Amino acid sequence: MTIQQVSSFAAGEWVAPGEGARNIPSAVTGEVIASAGNAALDVQAMLDHAKSLGGPALRKMTFHERAKMIKAIAVHLGEHKQELYDLSFDTGATQTDHLIDIDGGIGTLFVFASKGRREMPDGHVYLDGDVEQLSRHGTFLGQHVCTPLQGVAVHINAFNFPVWGMLEKLAPTLLAGVPAIVKPATSTCYVTERCVKLILDSGLLPQGALQFVAGGLGDMLDRLGSQDVVSFTGSADTALKLRSAPNILENSVRFVAEQDSLNASILGPDAVPGSPEFDLFVKEVCREMTAKAGQKCTAIRRIFAPQANVQAVIEAVSDRLSKTVIGDPRLETTRMGALVSNSQKHDVLEKAATLGTEAERVYGDPDNFEVSGADAEKGAFLPPMLFHCGDPDNAVRVHDTEAFGPVSTVMGYRDLDHAVELANKGQGSLVASVITHDPQVAREVTMKAGAYHGRLYFNNRDSMKESTGHGSPLPHMVHGGPGRAGGGEEMGGVRGVKHYMQRTAVQGSPDILTGIGQKWVPGATEIEAAAHPFTRRFGELQIGETLHTAPRQVTLEDIEHFAEFTGDTFYAHMDQAAAERNPFFPGRVAHGYLLISFAAGLFVEPAEGPVLANTGLDNLRFMKPVEAGDSIKVRLTVKKKTPRNEDYGEVRWHVTLTNQDDEMVAEYDLLTMNAY
Repeated sequence: MTIQQVSSFAAGEWVAPGEGARNIPSAVTGEVIASAGNAALDVQAMLDHAKSLGGPALRKMTFHERAKMIKAIAVHLGEHKQELYDLSFDTGATQTDHLIDIDGGIGTLFVFASKGRREMPDGHVYLDGDVEQLSRHGTFLGQHVCTPLQGVAVHINAFNFPVWGMLEKLAPTLLAGVPAIVKPATSTCYVTERCVKLILDSGLLPQGALQFVAGGLGDMLDRLGSQDVVSFTGSADTALKLRSAPNILENSVRFVAEQDSLNASILGPDAVPGSPEFDLFVKEVCREMTAKAGQKCTAIRRIFAPQANVQAVIEAVSDRLSKTVIGDPRLETTRMGALVSNSQKHDVLEKAATLGTEAERVYGDPDNFEVSGADAEKGAFLPPMLFHCGDPDNAVRVHDTEAFGPVSTVMGYRDLDHAVELANKGQGSLVASVITHDPQVAREVTMKAGAYHGRLYFNNRDSMKESTGHGSPLPHMVHGGPGRAGGGEEMGGVRGVKHYMQRTAVQGSPDILTGIGQKWVPGATEIEAAAHPFTRRFGELQIGETLHTAPRQVTLEDIEHFAEFTGDTFYAHMDQAAAERNPFFPGRVAHGYLLISFAAGLFVEPAEGPVLANTGLDNLRFMKPVEAGDSIKVRLTVKKKTPRNEDYGEVRWHVTLTNQDDEMVAEYDLLTMNAY
């Protein structure tokens, strides 16, 4: 059998295993299948390579260009994912597990690529929040902006997800414009190496944007500075050791950690046996115990059920687990494969023994179980093991010991407050789930447990057909948790991108802020439109280009006709005496939507042209009522331009309506799609 030599990609070169290389066994057969590690890597050269080449090249690109690059990488990996499947079987993962790891990782790239195009500008500066008026007359303003860190992101990943674990960190890092050095766990690094090679061979990344370490990092973390980021997934002990290193502390190096987590699932008081929620709860528990052989940071470790239903839960879960076929993950009949290694198997057995001091094992005998198509002695196989703790209030180990495998403990609760108290004994988790059909139960848990959990997952008969599952972190949502879970956050859409950027408060005049953010700020210089803006193509329009319309008088006949035509006969428009009694109106006033309609009539160019569609209004406000006899006029300004595809882009127009006294009566953003 050929032993794979897992190389590192350092400073633009592939470096074969060398001094300190370690053999990697197959999780299924126990035979050595790979060798990885080289203590002679020049880590300073890697850092310099990333900062001198990768960083500048990425920062030169706009957010949209980086998003397109990420999407192209996702497409490329999708075309070659079978290669990753084939390698991943030796990690003990089944084909279903591959869908979580490999397809899930590729899907995460697609989501970040989409969010980069839709929620971030086609520019280099991300505007974080609204403009703050810092002076009386608006000549001195403030704006928070985010720009890419000018260092390198060092990603230290766990063994359980060799592809997703890398890609879920890499996507927001590259979108932010920061180069990455990826260091996976050695036991599964041969899968990550292949994924990195696929990415690099595609030619889609600029030189220095991605490097790869198979084995140890040496003293790399001692060489990092204030512009660098360390993102770590693994044990709490290792996280503490790394984040408390003197250099990390002295230079305030950003450190993001996702670590041990004793996740919980609560069966709601309303979810009695025979209900759809009870059956769903059992299904979710069993899936989380067996997917990836329980080697998931989000797996359910503690199961809480009403005291009266504990025995029913034990029996239902045990019955479902008994149908789980354990064996060679390449077999289609296998439902649970092996743990990643025999050393991990031994660690899980030790932790299970610790749990056994406070809980009784009610299902699963590690000394007596069947394995299909493989040797149970040579491979890292274990059966699902279910424990029952009869006294969770006085137990300690069940709330602080994580057996990182197919192990979970059932506990009873007296009432909902007791369930929350027990769930919070984990001192911080990535996710807690509640299976309930009662919105009040969900609210109570959120109010009392939210502070202890990074994600709360509620499911019931209404959502179960489309829900993604207790243990599925989604790129749209924050993944992380407080306390024991590490106190960090990953993903969460654009929130995750900002972890690799610096938020800076900029202050200045409207023109200064417009220049920085490439988004017109009210009060900034207006560019007089040489022709009607609606006759100009997307590429021709300039930020700040403005049209001022002629005025139009609003008559009582207009108001009454609009009321009759639309059916909006609200008293403020139709009843003088009633309107005068309203503290907001001087008497009968024009409908707000009448004003918006008249505004469109004032600024719209009716002839066919580059404006393809009006796609909406944002931030509509009415500031001053308009009476019959008043006049309104419109200022229409190009506020922001966002490309959407090769044919058209989105134009955001700032629209203000003023009366005959130049007082503002309404303001909003108009969105149109304009042809290039």
